Amino acid sequence: MGRGSLRTSFTGSALVRLLAQLTDAEAPESKQAFAERLSQWLGWTDAISLSAALNTPAAPAAGARAAPLDKAEADVARVRAALTRAITEEGAFAAPPPPAPGEPLDPKAEFAAYRRRYVARQQAMEAGIAPLRERLRGALAGVSAEMARLAAVDAVMEQVLRDREHVLLAGVPRLLEKRFERLCRAEAEAPAEAASPGGWHDVFASDLQRVLLAELEVRLQPVEGLLDALRARPTSRHD
Repeated sequence: MGRGSLRTSFTGSALVRLLAQLTDAEAPESKQAFAERLSQWLGWTDAISLSAALNTPAAPAAGARAAPLDKAEADVARVRAALTRAITEEGAFAAPPPPAPGEPLDPKAEFAAYRRRYVARQQAMEAGIAPLRERLRGALAGVSAEMARLAAVDAVMEQVLRDREHVLLAGVPRLLEKRFERLCRAEAEAPAEAASPGGWHDVFASDLQRVLLAELEVRLQPVEGLLDALRARPTSRHD
């Protein structure tokens, strides 16, 4: 997993740009180098763990065998496809039932239904990607001492950055709530002849799916980095 892959994984620029577009927020590029930003995220115990993983002489894990590349690629493709289907399936973000006649729309209560479905898919990504990442590390550990060290570094990085990633991505629904409220308000203020009751729900559902797909790419980038390392190993495809 190269430096460029790590940089993209933690900045998530495509996801940030999309959220900025939907919420009219500015997303300036950080002027800090990636290593400088990373140092701010790590505590001293994290730094010790990372240093140990980088500097400890590594060897292929005892009893580990390098998995065939095509098997690893199929594993990644299977997990990606399953998570993508859960996001894009028809009705995944269908509008909740409308209020009873005469009852006002409660945007907070209505958005809560969308929030639950969004968070459920975030949890599904966590549950599917973490074991996939571990399996890829196991495949790398059986290749060579260098690849075993890379697997160890990735394990440390996942551990020390997990909480920060969780906090950052848990904030996405709060940003999307602003988008929801804006669409709801625009519909309420639209002239009667221009209104399209319920149509804005479809727009918001599409927004949710686009953001979730961008988030999926962010979460999968460490996995793709490990897969790239497997592809680069000096072995035949069917070893």
